[in-house]
Amino acid sequence: MTHAQWLPEHVARLRPYEPGKPIDEVQRELGLPAVVKLASNESPYGPSPRALAAARQALQEAHRYPDAGGYYLRADLARYHGVSSQEIALGAGSTELVQLLVTALLTPDDHAIVVDVTFPMYRLALEVGRVPYTVVPLRDGRYDVESILRAVRPNTKMVFLANPNNPTGTYIPRPDLEFLLESLPARVVVVHDEAYVHYVDCPDYPDGLTYYRRGAPVVILRTFSKVYGLAGLRVGYAIGHPDIVRGIDTVRSPFNVSHVAQAAARAALADEAYVRTVVEATRTQRTWLTQQLTELGWPPYPSQANFVCFRVEGDARAWSDRLLREGVIVRPLGFFGLPTGLRVTVGRPEDNISFIDKLKKLI
Repeated sequence: MTHAQWLPEHVARLRPYEPGKPIDEVQRELGLPAVVKLASNESPYGPSPRALAAARQALQEAHRYPDAGGYYLRADLARYHGVSSQEIALGAGSTELVQLLVTALLTPDDHAIVVDVTFPMYRLALEVGRVPYTVVPLRDGRYDVESILRAVRPNTKMVFLANPNNPTGTYIPRPDLEFLLESLPARVVVVHDEAYVHYVDCPDYPDGLTYYRRGAPVVILRTFSKVYGLAGLRVGYAIGHPDIVRGIDTVRSPFNVSHVAQAAARAALADEAYVRTVVEATRTQRTWLTQQLTELGWPPYPSQANFVCFRVEGDARAWSDRLLREGVIVRPLGFFGLPTGLRVTVGRPEDNISFIDKLKKLI
């Protein structure tokens, strides 16, 4: 028996998630002394000093297992959002919560809906769970609510919406989300992934909590990996009906969020002034990057996130490789369903200038 024969067919055919290249890997492979990473939508400003201090303090208890229920972090999040702790589920990043939602709520007899250009982990979780799903195309880089509704089947039980969407940065306006929620059967759970919500500045963005509080079957996903700068600690959370949270807690691994991650997340959540500083700087640089790319003839999709996405002539991976050799890591989007697309994280001013300068050199 070969190793490949040990894998079930539905696992063997999967394509694993492709993360952005780490800086040290690029330096080793290409012998570059300095590399700018704009590939993974990390905050270039890092965690708040208060979060770093809390993490250092928590390390003194690294020989102890963490609080498996995350009592204090859940309590802080409940107060922050005006819900109960029983409506909060913790995960090792919101990515784990995607997998846990599929495991807890869906079976191979159910059906789900995703869009064609979005966060790949939705499809991967459904494939692993052997849950049938329909892929609905975006229209001009935006969600098409009518097409989503046409894809609903009698056994449809879940719809995944990244809002703002990764990798396009576009969003679902409030009227569209309201129409979708009003039109979907009551059995359908809408997973409203708000990983990039802090960067939104448009007036008609719909807060998922508003509809959850009205009784809509919405699960909100949030993460500490973006604006809070804790991507390396892996902590995210879901807000949902207590029955759904109980389902998540039943199927998750114990101790899935470390003691250090919980402590840092609590401190980061409390440091609202630091978050405002990061958001303001990111929005300013997002506008600058958008203007620069537009002047180069490659206007990005209108972004409400901490990245911009634009289409290039030809294969985006070839452009990514050329930028890589210049010491700039960006994200080609073939794995996301957009083979001519590049996604560029909004970095510090000097990082963004370096990217634009290198891009101009290659054009």
